[in-house]
Amino acid sequence: MRKLSAVLTKSGAFLLGSTILCTSGTALAQQNNTDDDRDIVVTASKREENLQDVPLAITAIGTERLDELQVKEFQDVVKFLPSVTIQTLAPGFSQVYFRGVASGENANHSTSLPTVGTYLDEMPITTIQGALDIHAYDLARVEALAGPQGTLYGASSMAGTIKLVTNKPDTSGTYGSVGLELNSVTRGGIGGVAEGFINARISDRAALRLVGWYRHDAGYIDNIAGTRVYPISQNTDTDGDGENDTVINLPGDDITQNNADLVEKDYNTVDTYGARLALGIELDDDWTIRPTLMGQIQKANGSFAQERSSAVTRSLQTVQYNPERSDDKWIQAALTIEGKIGNWDLTVTGGHLRRKTLTDSDYSDYAYFYDALNGSAVYLYDNAGDQISPNQYIKGIDRYRRNFGEIRVASPADARIRFIGGLFYQRQSHNIEQNYIIDGLSDDLQVPGTNDDIWYTKQLRVDRDYAAFGELSFDITDKLTLTGGGRLYKFDNSLVGFFGYNNPGFSSNPVYACQGPPIVDGSPCTNLDKRTKKTDFIHKLNLTYKFSDDVMMYATWSRGFRPGGINRRGSLPPYGSDTLDNYELGWKTSFGPVRFNGAVYQEDWKNIQLSFLGANGLSEVRNAGIARIRGIEADVSYRSGGFSFNFGGSYNDATIRRDFCAIANPQFDCSVPFTDDGDDSNDNSLLAPSGSRLPVTAKFKGNAVARYEFPISGLDGHVQFAVNHIGKRRSDLRTLENDIVGNFKAYTTADFSIGVKGEGWDAEIYATNLFDSRGVINSAVQCGETVCGDAGGDTPNGGVFYDNVIRPRLIGLKVSKDF
Repeated sequence: MRKLSAVLTKSGAFLLGSTILCTSGTALAQQNNTDDDRDIVVTASKREENLQDVPLAITAIGTERLDELQVKEFQDVVKFLPSVTIQTLAPGFSQVYFRGVASGENANHSTSLPTVGTYLDEMPITTIQGALDIHAYDLARVEALAGPQGTLYGASSMAGTIKLVTNKPDTSGTYGSVGLELNSVTRGGIGGVAEGFINARISDRAALRLVGWYRHDAGYIDNIAGTRVYPISQNTDTDGDGENDTVINLPGDDITQNNADLVEKDYNTVDTYGARLALGIELDDDWTIRPTLMGQIQKANGSFAQERSSAVTRSLQTVQYNPERSDDKWIQAALTIEGKIGNWDLTVTGGHLRRKTLTDSDYSDYAYFYDALNGSAVYLYDNAGDQISPNQYIKGIDRYRRNFGEIRVASPADARIRFIGGLFYQRQSHNIEQNYIIDGLSDDLQVPGTNDDIWYTKQLRVDRDYAAFGELSFDITDKLTLTGGGRLYKFDNSLVGFFGYNNPGFSSNPVYACQGPPIVDGSPCTNLDKRTKKTDFIHKLNLTYKFSDDVMMYATWSRGFRPGGINRRGSLPPYGSDTLDNYELGWKTSFGPVRFNGAVYQEDWKNIQLSFLGANGLSEVRNAGIARIRGIEADVSYRSGGFSFNFGGSYNDATIRRDFCAIANPQFDCSVPFTDDGDDSNDNSLLAPSGSRLPVTAKFKGNAVARYEFPISGLDGHVQFAVNHIGKRRSDLRTLENDIVGNFKAYTTADFSIGVKGEGWDAEIYATNLFDSRGVINSAVQCGETVCGDAGGDTPNGGVFYDNVIRPRLIGLKVSKDF
């Protein structure tokens, strides 16, 4: 069975250089900005600095700008980050990538951590499933830090870091705002948003901020009627040797399945609601305490992929035979204490995150193409011994916990020699449960302790990180500054539990055979118990020269890393950490109303953690080969009077530098066989030749936004137009798999808005994806082992192809009122 891309299997802008998208701050937004964009204050270097003074490629999008760009979720903000690419299956199941650093990871629970770290204020919130899909409201800004951030941010910030910074409680007064929105999606339903906040002044030194939101995203994919015929089969001895060696179909006894009770128009709806409560207490002029509690529930129904057009389906349609949904619930508690010891700043921060996702997934494609057509279904029977329908579905429960703590000190920012450094700790656990269910399955085929499970996964993954970090800056002259940094880190990661069938899971097969009694609660036994750890050091070196207050250049040599982990297949060793070396030359300039920032870079990715589906459909990760990314990113902006224009883009040439072989060997020679036993399955085939482009990321991505603000009858009016383009991308690094699934075509979208603002209120009409593009951001296929068919998927055993497309045209009206 060939299971490609991100299908569930039994393995279960304006950037660049530094882009400034924030507008002037208001009392309500509580931003540290003035009326000039270039005065934005960011915390990318873990101290407050003017963005144009930070020698780093960084984008900052502020409260008002997020609203102007119609940003509601993670996927929306990525449109305006040319160096960032997103790949998603559904809400809450997204991976982001910086500068083309992507190898096609399948984000399975036993594979690699993401290459990009995501922070909510001070706390890392990245899980193996991806970043939290936080509703974007009352955020002070989003900071996107391109390139390795390993020195200050550590694990999983190998390629970059995204920081979501919330608005803090404000002691200046009591005020708030409420907003309402109604929208309609093309060929879909009606959605809307209700959100609001109140900032309550408690005293001169204390304030409380309460934020709440509810969002209904209308569906736009139809689950249409369909039928599927599972052939009844039997084993037959055709060569007379006394053993069954051929599977034949028995005519007239086929099992027919239909989805009549699941047919629904616009069935991929999403409801998101949550709240944040933050308290700010100034103990005195030097010390502040900020506890925060934040949580969100997101309920998504249906599938977010359309089947490629065929004789049955057309655009925005699919045929699913089992219910599909996900419930994603999380809550985060955090505490930050800031103060001074002498003239040094001290920050102590920590937090606890719990996340739980419940998923129902249709797995009937696997049942049809693998079990039915390839004869495995002949072994499926009920307690009476009769063959049953192989229809299969998955019920999953994933529980995440993360504890985090950091203490750091910073010397005075105006000193000639400046230091920032500290200690970091985090422990993240993932309790994994996946039930692959065939209704009516006989007791002797079920995994013990389950109900109709043909396959069961119950594992506990724990990733531990410890680090000491620091950066030291020295002003060699008034214009020239040298910065050196390092991070001494240790990771200690483990995976323990059970995965497999009842039979042969409890008998002879060494992959699934039990090794001992259950360690993880709920598992029938233990067939995996491994741990890997490593201590190492990474560095950063930066040289910055200021020609004037408005012109700066910098050169950076930095390294990022990603921890190693455990392969669930017992015969495979743990996979090691991979590293990314970044050589970057950047500039930040301002000439009157024109700003021009940019960077050119080369990134060498070594010991790449390549994840793919191996034998028996189990995900495997191994360190194989190197890649090189050469790129340039730049933004140009102009502002005069009420008119502003921004253009940002990035170009990345990302390729592997050595052949990618089916079996790794020190020679990187795919002609070297794995064994000499004559078995063709052990041939070390070439999966991707040197020079193959890395998948997911386009060579070019860019956007442009034009906005004009003007007075109208005593009000402030505006009109805005935005264009976003993303180029052609590979779907998979491997040549065969990419040829089967196909490349992702280039696409362009346009957004438009017009509105007015009065004293304490505003109203706006907008349209996103104005010309209703069907841009593809992810693809997958389920197909038979012997043939996958063509990209249309309409051969008899050709498989079913799925494309995750961007949201169709959305037209909305929104109003807000301040108080």
